Amino acid sequence: MSASSEQFLALRVAEIGKGEFTGEISERTVGQLPAGELLVDVHYSSLNYKDALSAQGNRAVTREYPHTPGIDAAGTVLADASGRFQAGDPVIVCGYDLGMNTDGGLAQRIRVPTAWACRCPAGLSLRQAMVYGTAGFTAALCIEKLQRMAAAPGDGDVAVTGASGGVGSFSIALLHHLGFTVAALTGKLEHTEMLVRLGARQVIDRDTLQEVVNKPLAKPRWAHAIDSVGGDYLFSVLKSIRYGGSVAACGLAASAALSGNVFPFILRNVNLLGVDSVELPLAQKQRVWERLAGEWKLPQLESMVEEISLAQTPEYLTRIYNGHAVGRYLVSLRG
Repeated sequence: MSASSEQFLALRVAEIGKGEFTGEISERTVGQLPAGELLVDVHYSSLNYKDALSAQGNRAVTREYPHTPGIDAAGTVLADASGRFQAGDPVIVCGYDLGMNTDGGLAQRIRVPTAWACRCPAGLSLRQAMVYGTAGFTAALCIEKLQRMAAAPGDGDVAVTGASGGVGSFSIALLHHLGFTVAALTGKLEHTEMLVRLGARQVIDRDTLQEVVNKPLAKPRWAHAIDSVGGDYLFSVLKSIRYGGSVAACGLAASAALSGNVFPFILRNVNLLGVDSVELPLAQKQRVWERLAGEWKLPQLESMVEEISLAQTPEYLTRIYNGHAVGRYLVSLRG
């Protein structure tokens, strides 16, 4: 059997009617994969909000269907036409076009440009890499941005919105690991115990942010913040940051719109920091993965994830899309 005819399993999302999409596990062949120098045997992937959007037929994420979502993957190299990697090398592919318009990691095989792949660091297993996944990686980028603006543990509480989600939960755990005190803002107070266990010193109902939506400026409350929600929540947090503080913004789960005023920026010297994990240069991605494998490696990684099979991914993607997700979902592609 030729390499191009080798079969593997993948989640395929297809449009079955006008605006109606469904996901099924299908057999595919390597020959059906998109062009690219690097062929990877995927061991693990993870589920992210962008995957849920793609699975629902969101054309802003994925233009053409049928399609395989999955914006991250970790596995071993089967072949690399560029010569950069050898067969068997462990690699992480995260961001760029993977899972958007290029068939993604919710499959036992991916083929991508070699320039999209990081070498999996020695201190991190492939499984651990996808426990972090895009969410943990993005949380690390947010904290690096805050540190670049001189954020330090002694400054005071760091607010984390979307606290029970992937980016939020990893932000709490990483901040706590680095000595920061954390205020977790969530709409799911039933998960308070989990958030405290991750390292949150206090858990706050996110609806309290609505109390300052119509105010030009709010009482200074937090030293810094990480926001993965966007919209009014983001601007309410900005209005509540102490003088000279910073907010790292990386998501739009509530809204992509940002309406407000300049008061936090010109009266309190507040910094709004944009964080992108998709098009970040590969060398910077490699450096962050090395950090997550080293001094930033969390001791409680295994307790932060629920492992599921490829067959379960349609159900869990719907759960994420409907706002019912908690923490991280690791997808095993092995067997």
